[in-house]
Amino acid sequence: MADGPGGGWPLAFSTLGCPDEGPEWIAALARSAGCTGVELRCSREEGPFALERTGAERAAAAALLRAAGVEKLWVASYLRVADNSRTDADYEAELAEVIAAAVDIGAAAVRVFCGAPEPGPAADALAAHRLSLAAERAHAAGIRVLLETHDSHPRGADVARVLRRCAHPAAGAVWDVLHPWRHGETPDQTAHHLGRWLEHVQLKDAASAHDLHPLPLGHGAVPLAEVLRTLIHLGYTGRLSLEWERRWYPDAAPLAEVLPQAAAWLARHTPRTSPADTSPADLV
Repeated sequence: MADGPGGGWPLAFSTLGCPDEGPEWIAALARSAGCTGVELRCSREEGPFALERTGAERAAAAALLRAAGVEKLWVASYLRVADNSRTDADYEAELAEVIAAAVDIGAAAVRVFCGAPEPGPAADALAAHRLSLAAERAHAAGIRVLLETHDSHPRGADVARVLRRCAHPAAGAVWDVLHPWRHGETPDQTAHHLGRWLEHVQLKDAASAHDLHPLPLGHGAVPLAEVLRTLIHLGYTGRLSLEWERRWYPDAAPLAEVLPQAAAWLARHTPRTSPADTSPADLV
Protein backbone atom coordinates (compact mmCIF):
# COMPACT_ATOMS: atom_id res chain seq x y z
CA MET A 1 0.00 0.00 0.00
CA ALA A 2 1.21 3.49 -0.74
CA ASP A 3 2.03 5.82 2.12
CA GLY A 4 1.29 9.29 0.83
CA PRO A 5 0.57 12.27 3.09
CA GLY A 6 -2.66 12.55 5.04
CA GLY A 7 -5.37 15.14 4.57
CA GLY A 8 -6.80 13.53 1.46
CA TRP A 9 -5.38 12.35 -1.82
CA PRO A 10 -2.80 14.72 -3.32
CA LEU A 11 -3.15 15.36 -7.05
CA ALA A 12 -0.42 14.52 -9.54
CA PHE A 13 -0.36 14.65 -13.34
CA SER A 14 1.30 12.88 -16.24
CA THR A 15 3.37 14.62 -18.90
CA LEU A 16 1.38 12.59 -21.43
CA GLY A 17 -0.86 15.65 -21.33
CA CYS A 18 1.90 18.08 -22.34
CA PRO A 19 4.19 16.17 -24.72
CA ASP A 20 5.69 19.26 -26.35
CA GLU A 21 6.52 21.19 -23.19
CA GLY A 22 9.87 21.54 -21.44
CA PRO A 23 10.75 21.15 -17.76
CA GLU A 24 10.33 24.85 -16.98
CA TRP A 25 6.73 24.77 -18.25
CA ILE A 26 6.00 21.52 -16.40
CA ALA A 27 7.43 22.95 -13.18
CA ALA A 28 5.35 26.12 -13.53
CA LEU A 29 2.17 24.08 -14.07
CA ALA A 30 2.88 21.90 -11.04
CA ARG A 31 3.45 24.98 -8.90
CA SER A 32 0.32 26.79 -10.09
CA ALA A 33 -1.89 23.71 -9.65
CA GLY A 34 -0.40 22.72 -6.30
CA CYS A 35 0.63 19.31 -7.62
CA THR A 36 3.34 17.59 -5.59
CA GLY A 37 3.72 14.59 -7.90
CA VAL A 38 4.45 14.24 -11.62
CA GLU A 39 4.58 11.18 -13.87
CA LEU A 40 7.38 11.73 -16.36
CA ARG A 41 6.81 10.08 -19.70
CA CYS A 42 10.09 8.42 -20.62
CA SER A 43 9.92 7.30 -24.24
CA ARG A 44 12.40 7.54 -27.06
CA GLU A 45 13.21 10.80 -28.81
CA GLU A 46 10.49 12.76 -27.09
CA GLY A 47 10.51 15.22 -24.22
CA PRO A 48 13.02 16.36 -21.60
CA PHE A 49 13.20 12.92 -19.97
CA ALA A 50 13.66 10.82 -23.13
CA LEU A 51 15.98 7.84 -22.94
CA GLU A 52 18.33 9.53 -25.41
CA ARG A 53 18.93 12.46 -23.06
CA THR A 54 22.06 12.48 -20.94
CA GLY A 55 21.89 11.74 -17.25
CA ALA A 56 22.92 15.31 -16.48
CA GLU A 57 20.09 16.68 -18.64
CA ARG A 58 17.50 14.51 -16.93
CA ALA A 59 18.81 15.36 -13.45
CA ALA A 60 18.73 19.09 -14.21
CA ALA A 61 15.17 18.85 -15.51
CA ALA A 62 14.07 16.94 -12.40
CA ALA A 63 15.74 19.54 -10.17
CA LEU A 64 13.52 22.23 -11.71
CA LEU A 65 10.44 20.24 -10.73
CA ARG A 66 11.62 19.75 -7.17
CA ALA A 67 12.33 23.46 -6.87
CA ALA A 68 8.68 24.00 -7.81
CA GLY A 69 7.51 21.87 -4.87
CA VAL A 70 7.21 18.49 -6.57
CA GLU A 71 7.99 15.86 -3.94
CA LYS A 72 7.47 12.64 -5.86
CA LEU A 73 8.36 11.64 -9.41
CA TRP A 74 7.60 8.50 -11.38
CA VAL A 75 9.05 7.29 -14.66
CA ALA A 76 6.28 6.29 -17.08
CA SER A 77 8.28 3.86 -19.20
CA TYR A 78 7.12 1.81 -22.17
CA LEU A 79 8.87 -1.35 -21.08
CA ARG A 80 6.70 -4.37 -21.94
CA VAL A 81 7.41 -7.34 -19.73
CA ALA A 82 5.27 -9.84 -21.70
CA ASP A 83 6.32 -8.89 -25.23
CA ASN A 84 7.71 -12.14 -26.65
CA SER A 85 8.62 -10.42 -29.92
CA ARG A 86 11.64 -8.99 -28.13
CA THR A 87 14.62 -11.07 -27.07
CA ASP A 88 15.75 -11.24 -23.47
CA ALA A 89 18.87 -9.31 -24.48
CA ASP A 90 16.81 -6.49 -26.00
CA TYR A 91 14.56 -6.40 -22.96
CA GLU A 92 17.48 -6.24 -20.54
CA ALA A 93 19.13 -3.47 -22.55
CA GLU A 94 16.00 -1.32 -22.42
CA LEU A 95 15.51 -2.17 -18.75
CA ALA A 96 19.01 -0.90 -17.99
CA GLU A 97 18.25 2.36 -19.82
CA VAL A 98 14.99 2.85 -17.94
CA ILE A 99 16.52 2.16 -14.52
CA ALA A 100 19.37 4.56 -15.30
CA ALA A 101 16.86 7.26 -16.26
CA ALA A 102 14.92 6.71 -13.04
CA VAL A 103 18.12 7.04 -11.00
CA ASP A 104 19.04 10.26 -12.83
CA ILE A 105 15.60 11.69 -12.11
CA GLY A 106 15.43 10.45 -8.53
CA ALA A 107 12.16 8.69 -9.28
CA ALA A 108 10.33 6.64 -6.70
CA ALA A 109 9.12 4.06 -9.20
CA VAL A 110 9.03 2.96 -12.83
CA ARG A 111 5.76 2.14 -14.60
CA VAL A 112 5.77 -0.88 -16.95
CA PHE A 113 3.18 -2.64 -19.13
CA CYS A 114 2.63 -6.28 -19.98
CA GLY A 115 2.14 -5.73 -23.71
CA ALA A 116 1.72 -9.38 -24.67
CA PRO A 117 0.88 -9.98 -28.36
CA GLU A 118 -1.39 -12.82 -27.19
CA PRO A 119 -2.62 -13.02 -23.57
CA GLY A 120 -2.55 -16.41 -21.89
CA PRO A 121 -0.53 -18.62 -19.53
CA ALA A 122 2.67 -18.24 -21.56
CA ALA A 123 2.33 -14.46 -21.49
CA ASP A 124 1.75 -14.52 -17.73
CA ALA A 125 4.86 -16.65 -17.23
CA LEU A 126 7.04 -14.37 -19.34
CA ALA A 127 5.62 -11.28 -17.65
CA ALA A 128 6.32 -12.66 -14.18
CA HIS A 129 9.87 -13.65 -15.13
CA ARG A 130 10.75 -10.29 -16.68
CA LEU A 131 8.93 -8.32 -13.99
CA SER A 132 10.99 -10.17 -11.38
CA LEU A 133 14.15 -9.19 -13.21
CA ALA A 134 12.99 -5.57 -13.41
CA ALA A 135 12.06 -5.55 -9.73
CA GLU A 136 15.45 -6.96 -8.75
CA ARG A 137 17.29 -4.30 -10.76
CA ALA A 138 14.99 -1.57 -9.48
CA HIS A 139 15.36 -2.71 -5.87
CA ALA A 140 19.14 -2.56 -6.16
CA ALA A 141 18.77 1.06 -7.29
CA GLY A 142 16.33 1.97 -4.51
CA ILE A 143 13.36 2.13 -6.90
CA ARG A 144 10.09 0.26 -7.26
CA VAL A 145 8.57 -1.17 -10.44
CA LEU A 146 4.80 -0.90 -10.96
CA LEU A 147 2.76 -2.94 -13.44
CA GLU A 148 -0.17 -1.04 -14.95
CA THR A 149 -3.67 -2.27 -15.80
CA HIS A 150 -3.27 -1.84 -19.54
CA ASP A 151 -3.14 -3.46 -23.01
CA SER A 152 -3.00 -7.29 -22.81
CA HIS A 153 -3.58 -7.26 -19.02
CA PRO A 154 -6.21 -4.53 -18.57
CA ARG A 155 -7.98 -5.75 -15.43
CA GLY A 156 -6.89 -5.94 -11.84
CA ALA A 157 -7.33 -9.71 -12.05
CA ASP A 158 -4.84 -9.87 -14.93
CA VAL A 159 -2.19 -7.78 -13.20
CA ALA A 160 -2.69 -9.66 -9.93
CA ARG A 161 -1.97 -12.99 -11.64
CA VAL A 162 1.41 -11.69 -12.75
CA LEU A 163 2.26 -10.03 -9.44
CA ARG A 164 1.33 -13.13 -7.49
CA ARG A 165 3.63 -15.21 -9.65
CA CYS A 166 6.39 -12.61 -9.55
CA ALA A 167 6.24 -12.30 -5.75
CA HIS A 168 9.03 -9.70 -5.54
CA PRO A 169 8.76 -7.14 -2.72
CA ALA A 170 9.83 -4.30 -5.06
CA ALA A 171 6.95 -4.95 -7.49
CA GLY A 172 3.56 -3.26 -7.23
CA ALA A 173 0.62 -2.06 -9.30
CA VAL A 174 -0.73 1.02 -11.06
CA TRP A 175 -4.50 1.22 -11.39
CA ASP A 176 -5.42 3.05 -14.59
CA VAL A 177 -9.12 3.40 -13.79
CA LEU A 178 -10.26 3.36 -17.43
CA HIS A 179 -9.08 -0.04 -18.63
CA PRO A 180 -10.44 -2.44 -15.99
CA TRP A 181 -13.85 -0.75 -16.22
CA ARG A 182 -14.00 -0.87 -20.02
CA HIS A 183 -13.17 -4.58 -19.84
CA GLY A 184 -16.04 -5.34 -17.46
CA GLU A 185 -14.35 -5.21 -14.07
CA THR A 186 -16.00 -3.06 -11.40
CA PRO A 187 -13.91 -0.76 -9.18
CA ASP A 188 -14.65 -3.01 -6.20
CA GLN A 189 -13.32 -6.00 -8.11
CA THR A 190 -10.22 -4.14 -9.28
CA ALA A 191 -9.44 -2.96 -5.76
CA HIS A 192 -9.94 -6.47 -4.42
CA HIS A 193 -7.50 -7.94 -6.93
CA LEU A 194 -4.82 -5.26 -6.64
CA GLY A 195 -5.15 -4.91 -2.89
CA ARG A 196 -1.77 -4.78 -1.14
CA TRP A 197 0.06 -4.21 -4.43
CA LEU A 198 -1.66 -0.91 -5.25
CA GLU A 199 0.78 2.01 -5.14
CA HIS A 200 -0.45 4.50 -7.73
CA VAL A 201 -3.81 5.47 -9.28
CA GLN A 202 -4.32 7.19 -12.63
CA LEU A 203 -7.58 9.10 -13.06
CA LYS A 204 -9.26 9.82 -16.38
CA ASP A 205 -12.74 10.03 -17.83
CA ALA A 206 -14.30 9.13 -21.18
CA ALA A 207 -17.74 9.08 -22.78
CA SER A 208 -18.00 5.28 -22.93
CA ALA A 209 -16.01 2.06 -22.99
CA HIS A 210 -15.66 2.52 -26.74
CA ASP A 211 -15.26 6.30 -27.08
CA LEU A 212 -12.01 6.95 -25.22
CA HIS A 213 -11.51 10.61 -26.13
CA PRO A 214 -10.49 12.27 -22.85
CA LEU A 215 -13.13 14.23 -20.95
CA PRO A 216 -12.77 16.35 -17.79
CA LEU A 217 -13.19 14.35 -14.60
CA GLY A 218 -16.86 13.78 -13.82
CA HIS A 219 -18.02 14.55 -17.38
CA GLY A 220 -17.92 10.99 -18.70
CA ALA A 221 -19.05 7.47 -17.88
CA VAL A 222 -16.09 6.16 -15.86
CA PRO A 223 -17.40 5.46 -12.33
CA LEU A 224 -14.95 7.78 -10.60
CA ALA A 225 -16.98 8.30 -7.43
CA GLU A 226 -17.15 4.53 -7.03
CA VAL A 227 -13.38 4.37 -7.51
CA LEU A 228 -12.91 6.83 -4.65
CA ARG A 229 -15.23 4.83 -2.40
CA THR A 230 -13.27 1.66 -3.06
CA LEU A 231 -10.00 3.47 -2.34
CA ILE A 232 -11.40 4.53 1.03
CA HIS A 233 -12.33 0.93 1.85
CA LEU A 234 -8.87 -0.16 0.75
CA GLY A 235 -7.17 2.46 2.91
CA TYR A 236 -5.29 3.90 -0.04
CA THR A 237 -3.32 7.01 0.96
CA GLY A 238 -1.18 7.67 -2.12
CA ARG A 239 -1.59 10.16 -4.92
CA LEU A 240 -4.20 10.34 -7.65
CA SER A 241 -2.68 11.26 -10.99
CA LEU A 242 -4.53 12.88 -13.89
CA GLU A 243 -3.49 11.05 -17.05
CA TRP A 244 -4.75 13.47 -19.71
CA GLU A 245 -3.97 11.75 -23.01
CA ARG A 246 -3.37 14.76 -25.22
CA ARG A 247 -0.38 12.98 -26.79
CA TRP A 248 -2.82 10.49 -28.35
CA TYR A 249 -5.72 12.97 -28.79
CA PRO A 250 -4.14 16.26 -29.93
CA ASP A 251 -7.56 17.90 -30.27
CA ALA A 252 -8.14 17.51 -26.53
CA ALA A 253 -8.03 20.65 -24.43
CA PRO A 254 -4.61 21.74 -23.14
CA LEU A 255 -3.54 20.18 -19.86
CA ALA A 256 -3.18 23.64 -18.30
CA GLU A 257 -6.93 24.14 -18.81
CA VAL A 258 -8.15 20.80 -17.48
CA LEU A 259 -5.79 20.36 -14.53
CA PRO A 260 -7.48 23.09 -12.44
CA GLN A 261 -10.85 21.45 -13.15
CA ALA A 262 -9.43 18.10 -12.03
CA ALA A 263 -8.09 19.68 -8.84
CA ALA A 264 -11.48 21.27 -8.13
CA TRP A 265 -13.31 18.00 -8.83
CA LEU A 266 -10.98 16.07 -6.56
CA ALA A 267 -11.31 18.69 -3.81
CA ARG A 268 -15.09 18.25 -3.91
CA HIS A 269 -14.81 14.48 -3.67
CA THR A 270 -11.82 14.10 -1.36
CA PRO A 271 -12.44 13.54 2.36
CA ARG A 272 -11.27 16.40 4.56
CA THR A 273 -9.31 14.04 6.79
CA SER A 274 -7.00 11.17 5.96
CA PRO A 275 -8.76 8.78 3.53
CA ALA A 276 -7.93 5.86 5.81
CA ASP A 277 -10.06 7.47 8.56
CA THR A 278 -13.04 8.32 6.34
CA SER A 279 -16.28 6.45 5.76
CA PRO A 280 -17.90 6.05 2.33
CA ALA A 281 -20.76 8.27 3.54
CA ASP A 282 -18.38 11.23 3.45
CA LEU A 283 -18.33 11.00 -0.36
CA VAL A 284 -22.11 11.17 -0.78
